[in-house]
Amino acid sequence: MAIHPIEYRYGHPEMKAVWNEETRLQKMLSVEAALAKAEAATGYIPAGADGKIAAAAAKVKLDRVKQIESEINHDVMAVVLALAEQSGDAGKWVHFGATSNDILDTATALQIKDALLILRKEAAKLRSILLDTAFAHRRTVCAGRTHGQIGIPTTYGLRFAIWASEVDRHIKRLDQLTPRATAGKMSGAVGTMAAFGKKGIEIQKRTMEFLGIEAADVSNQIVQRDRHAEFVMWMANTVTTLDKLCTEIRSLARSEIAEVEESFGKKQVGSSTMPHKRNPIKSEQVCGLARIVRAMVEPELLNNTLWDERDLTNSSCERIVFPEACVLTDHVVRLTASIVQNLRFYPENIRKNLELLNGLNMGEAIMIELSKRGVGRQEAHEIVRQCAMSARENRVHMKEALLKNETISKYVSESEITQIMDPDSYIGTAVEQVESLVEKLKKRE
Repeated sequence: MAIHPIEYRYGHPEMKAVWNEETRLQKMLSVEAALAKAEAATGYIPAGADGKIAAAAAKVKLDRVKQIESEINHDVMAVVLALAEQSGDAGKWVHFGATSNDILDTATALQIKDALLILRKEAAKLRSILLDTAFAHRRTVCAGRTHGQIGIPTTYGLRFAIWASEVDRHIKRLDQLTPRATAGKMSGAVGTMAAFGKKGIEIQKRTMEFLGIEAADVSNQIVQRDRHAEFVMWMANTVTTLDKLCTEIRSLARSEIAEVEESFGKKQVGSSTMPHKRNPIKSEQVCGLARIVRAMVEPELLNNTLWDERDLTNSSCERIVFPEACVLTDHVVRLTASIVQNLRFYPENIRKNLELLNGLNMGEAIMIELSKRGVGRQEAHEIVRQCAMSARENRVHMKEALLKNETISKYVSESEITQIMDPDSYIGTAVEQVESLVEKLKKRE
């Protein structure tokens, strides 16, 4: 019977497969086989033993490993014994010179590498969708908002370009952290490689080369958890960007604003009691799950503060942190991509909200023009501020209040005021910024 929502509600099969029991076992067996190969190559174990161990690794079954573990109560030794019994006379060389975390941490590095490949692929897809949306709406002028209040105009294209740029930075960070987060080790019980003798450095180097990952320069019994903490913090940072994005979508989908809306199926139900509801449940799911991923940061940071050469407090914690954070982050990235790709825009509401303040939000444009024509910037600000307060109090259009001001009339004609207050003409370089970013980032796809 399923208990955790990841089992039945959240997550994609591709990412879940990285962290299931079968994959974990196969990664551990791959490390054992690579170790044997490295040891044979350096003459530490007899030539040919590594081939037998590698062949035996394909025969080890999860059920047998679990059976042994139930008897000896040690997960790694259960794998070692299951592999040894399939290796014939080469069984005595299985796990030779290694400690449990040589296998566990290196297997984890392999899993993280696979997870990062998936996350990068999905993040790149999201970036592409955001760029396409930004380009499509580069000229969709809308009300900019600061402090929750309508400000001067912006464009939907610029909003989505900003989010695309942020996702692009996350992809860069992912590329930078990948070699650090995917380092393995073969350094023995306390990091001295004593069991390998003088061949330890070479054995570690070759093992990691066979596995296609970096070798830690130095370690104790474990790979230091600052590497993993960086990865978990990357996931927290990434989902926070998507939390921000989806929070904005939720806000813009409010009934009073109604500029955008999530896709809504023909048979979809919004409320069990209010038949009219079309709730932004996908965006809300992104925001909710982002909280869970962020909550993984502190446990993983604490997993780096272990006693001496190590203790076991990190182990049980990481069994939850790594798969859960990866599965939920992947889920959130994919869900956000779907939300954006299927987002509905309502131009009539976008225009209505842009003109909601009867021109008050175009005060900056008038102030700047007055300054250009000889009125001091500070004086122009005060003049326009007074006009705005008057227009608001008397519930008239800003243009009417401006025309009543003698100073303004002296410098700007009525037709010019009309032109200056056109929101479509006051978006600066928004279109050019979007087009430039799209051109730049599309080259990376």
